[in-house]
Amino acid sequence: MHNGEVSYWWRAHGVPAPRPSLPGGTEADVCIVGAGFTGLWAAYYLRRADPGLRVVVLESSFAGYGASGRNGGWVTSALPGSRSRYAAHPRGTEGVRDLERHLRETVDEVARVCRAEGIDAGLVKGGTLTVATSAAQDARLRQQVEHERAWGDGPRIVRYLEKSELAERLQVSGATGALYYPDCARVQPADLVAGLAEAVTRSGVLLYEGTPVTAISAGRALTPAGDVRAPCILRCTEGFTARLPGQRRTLLPMNSSMIVSGPLSEAAWQSIGWAGYETLGDEAHAYMYAQRTADGRIALGGRGIPYRFGSGLDHDGAIAASTVASLGRILRRMFPAAVEAGIEHAWCGVLGVPRDWCATVTLDPRTGLGWAGGYTGHGVAAANLAGRTLADLVRGVPSPLTTLPWVGHRSPRWEPEPARWAGVRGLYTLYRTADRLESSSRSARTSLLAQAGDLISGIPH
Repeated sequence: MHNGEVSYWWRAHGVPAPRPSLPGGTEADVCIVGAGFTGLWAAYYLRRADPGLRVVVLESSFAGYGASGRNGGWVTSALPGSRSRYAAHPRGTEGVRDLERHLRETVDEVARVCRAEGIDAGLVKGGTLTVATSAAQDARLRQQVEHERAWGDGPRIVRYLEKSELAERLQVSGATGALYYPDCARVQPADLVAGLAEAVTRSGVLLYEGTPVTAISAGRALTPAGDVRAPCILRCTEGFTARLPGQRRTLLPMNSSMIVSGPLSEAAWQSIGWAGYETLGDEAHAYMYAQRTADGRIALGGRGIPYRFGSGLDHDGAIAASTVASLGRILRRMFPAAVEAGIEHAWCGVLGVPRDWCATVTLDPRTGLGWAGGYTGHGVAAANLAGRTLADLVRGVPSPLTTLPWVGHRSPRWEPEPARWAGVRGLYTLYRTADRLESSSRSARTSLLAQAGDLISGIPH
């Protein structure tokens, strides 16, 4: 079994040949720090809107090295934040509904760009299933449908599937029901981010890899090779934001781990189903996420070690043997037919989490400094919408995107250490204990431990 080496997605795609590093100090109209989905999408739409713009993208490793090449491959319209918190924006609930509508449309926009740019990323819009495997989980799913109806979302947005309806799509051992959201697509994320990077460079963007940025200030990004001066500097660093001076408490680098099975036999797929290629999650508090890959495997993820002291990062994506074993147990429990395929690769990565769990897109017109991120694990689609929004903000073009409630949103800073480490580790201990208690009980009530965790964390529901 491979452990680390970035991700299975990159092993399947092939790690790209390195692009040139920044040769020395230079000037640009826009400098983008970070060549993940946010930075690449911003560059893509900036050049499409104004081909005369000189856009420079700086990446410390290679394009897609971080979460963009390590994630679960969900192009999901899920809101990266809390409806109630976004509703505090002057546009209120109307603004939140607009944001959610744009996120749903973004799933199709990503597919459109793939077609237009010839990016074969195995994208299939099959929707997403959130399954319940205990009475408490099932009760929460049904409550969620009621909440969606009260918000005004009908069956087009989400509907509950009884056990028999779920079984027609997918056989998940122990599942009692599921929610189905149609606005989500499965994708091979390394194929997508590699194709996007190629499209960006074809458009004339200067993408420099192996170029770490050591500091950002108004009009300047500092690197060991020299400074890039630009009237607009965009920070698109997501889970790596804490490495920059003054940003250690801005976004918490939350760790997420994944495994991928070997190819399943045709007989196994016949017993499992999954012909619609829906993405799959569960209603556990320490939840899992999965997809049926384009090459006939099951990729499955979960939290593992959620946070490292001092906002530390992983070592080349390697994860602990105990995390591999834990995720393997989930895979075997949900899909007994996958046992014969074994586990071929395990890896991890970090995603950016704001203290209030709400993503932000912002640009200060006085300083020219902007940033976007904090997608809390929902970034493959949200980064596209954020990139388009940054492009409009940079160009000073009023648009429906620049009035969305995540534009200019301010999240509080995370607590200093050791409170940050103790809080996150304690939170997931509560959640995992709550999941065990709920799984062993017939009660439909959510565990008090999980309720306490929600209050402590401020995680939106």
